[in-house]
Amino acid sequence: MKNKFGIIVSTRSFFPSHLVKTAREDIARVMAEMGYEYVMVGENDTRHGAVLTFDEAKVCAELFKKHREEIGGIVVVMPNFCEELGITEAIELAGLNVPVLIQACDDDFNKLDMANRRDAFCGKISLCNNLYQRNIPYTLTQLHTCPIDSTEFRADLKRFAGVCAVVNGLKGARIAMLGARPIAFNTVRFSEKILQKHGVSVQTVDFSELIFNAMNYKDEKKVAEKIAEIRAYGSVPEWISPEVMEKQAKLCLAISEKVDELQCGASTVQCWDSVENNYGCATCLAMSMMGESGKPSACESDVTGALSMLAAHLASGGATALMDWNNNLREDRNACISLHCSNFPKSFFASDVEIECLDVLGSTLGKANCFGACKGQVAAGDMTFLRFTTDDQRGVLKAYVGEGEFRAEALPTKGGLANCYIENLQGLMRYICENGYEHHVCFVRGHVADILEEALTKYMGVQVYRHRG
Repeated sequence: MKNKFGIIVSTRSFFPSHLVKTAREDIARVMAEMGYEYVMVGENDTRHGAVLTFDEAKVCAELFKKHREEIGGIVVVMPNFCEELGITEAIELAGLNVPVLIQACDDDFNKLDMANRRDAFCGKISLCNNLYQRNIPYTLTQLHTCPIDSTEFRADLKRFAGVCAVVNGLKGARIAMLGARPIAFNTVRFSEKILQKHGVSVQTVDFSELIFNAMNYKDEKKVAEKIAEIRAYGSVPEWISPEVMEKQAKLCLAISEKVDELQCGASTVQCWDSVENNYGCATCLAMSMMGESGKPSACESDVTGALSMLAAHLASGGATALMDWNNNLREDRNACISLHCSNFPKSFFASDVEIECLDVLGSTLGKANCFGACKGQVAAGDMTFLRFTTDDQRGVLKAYVGEGEFRAEALPTKGGLANCYIENLQGLMRYICENGYEHHVCFVRGHVADILEEALTKYMGVQVYRHRG
């Protein structure tokens, strides 16, 4: 993962040079305090360590090129009006194709003399004009101008880091599709070609290979370690036999090792109901454990659901869950129940996860064949929802995103359960139905809709509907 910022500080020759020196010191300190690595031309590599001329732009660009594999975003610092052409050329010559954040410093009302005046308020407009003309996308701070060493700019940097993580993480993303979609789930069909157009590739594996690998897993030490890991992960009913635990551990290992082998950042699994019939346990636990470790996994071979989970994980850094929009909640039209069997990561639950048997399939296939569901209610707190789909009618990748909250009131049903509250939920449901979206939705803790909307629309060309109350 690209985890450094490329920093450009600029100035104009007739503005005071001490502003550049202070800006370099301030941005270096803020980066260090926030734990971000960075690359910036040295103080003696250009005039004042700033970028003004074409030659200085080339120096900056060459430095950035040397760190191409590390730089995930560019931060432009404007201590005064700056040379918009020099900045633009440095970005263009570097050719990194990463997000760009534009910061401009406040003027001090009491220091508007020629020795201290900045005019960055005006210069930022000029820079954005140049970037726009050259089709270079960029991100703005929440305030038009703000001090580098300010709470507001630190929040901007944190948000921008999330945008960079989403953009760079989805470029070249690999999704493992483990097994064909269940025959009854037409809704999770997708266009692999549309995904490829956006740099996302799908690695397909027949699930019979995974069943074979699980049945023939020979590393007894790894199996024993996985059994211990499962028992530490959640509570297991006493009636679950050692043989069933061993079978589940082998399946978990076979699935996770195949995802690693394919070098995929996310996966989706044919969980319903071939594996229960042909192997004798559920895949939910394997997906839950992978999701908890930062490798999201979607059920029912939902590839665009897995992509949604990966994007939300990149934006927040937290675990994600794929759920059904499932039930109304009494007469509150802004509330609903979202659930799955489930494969939710354990950090989603309000209490220790119960590792049990699938309820719906267990009633028809027998509980003995359905061990591995992760059950409980999702803990209360802020959440963000996201859903990608490939729109074959229009040939585009599109998404919806919004925010709400999980509530604590207990729900009278079984599985992985979430009590959801979303302003104007009825409008959201209308939008989903009118625009051909799937019944699955990805949730992540915290409010990161702004990050996702910015990353997907501005830098990845995804058509995004932002739901608001």
